[in-house]
Amino acid sequence: MRIILSDFMSLDGVVQAPGGRDEDTDDGFAHGGWSHPYFDIDAMGPVIGEVMAATDALLFGRRTWQGMAAAWPERAGDSFADAMNAIPKYVASRTLNEQDVTWENSTLLPPNDAIGAIRELRAGDGGGLQVMGSASLAAQLVEQDLVDEYRLMIEPVLLGGGKRLFPADGKLRELELVSTTTAATGVLICAYRHKR
Repeated sequence: MRIILSDFMSLDGVVQAPGGRDEDTDDGFAHGGWSHPYFDIDAMGPVIGEVMAATDALLFGRRTWQGMAAAWPERAGDSFADAMNAIPKYVASRTLNEQDVTWENSTLLPPNDAIGAIRELRAGDGGGLQVMGSASLAAQLVEQDLVDEYRLMIEPVLLGGGKRLFPADGKLRELELVSTTTAATGVLICAYRHKR
């Protein structure tokens, strides 16, 4: 499988809490929901749909999974919601247990070795294993060189601080730009693949 990171990102590289005011207030982050003014359904919707069409399973950190699990099941009947509910979902968490994982088709990864389990998933058969949001997990996957493709929606806003995807470890990681589109709102929709 190919691991694909899909993220809304500020121009200064922040991926924390793009969707909601209280989505992730770690370290006093006060800009939750910052991506809403820049969402362009005409440009970004098809890209999100294209990535979902190439996705065989989703991979989440706990916080993002909990937000999605609270939202999508009640939207059944909408084609995107139905796809979200039906697709296999894997959850990396040290605090959830099996009884907490109630969203259909969700599987809790071993809490003591989620990265090892993700390596096994990646080595298996299939298409895309998409990571939506999940800033802390996504950063670990980048650091471990497990990401094959990035789908970034880089938004014209500077947030001045917050969680970022990319490690500051001094390691060179070369990428190839696959596609870019500019939304009417100034968002750069970019697809990158790792040069291996």
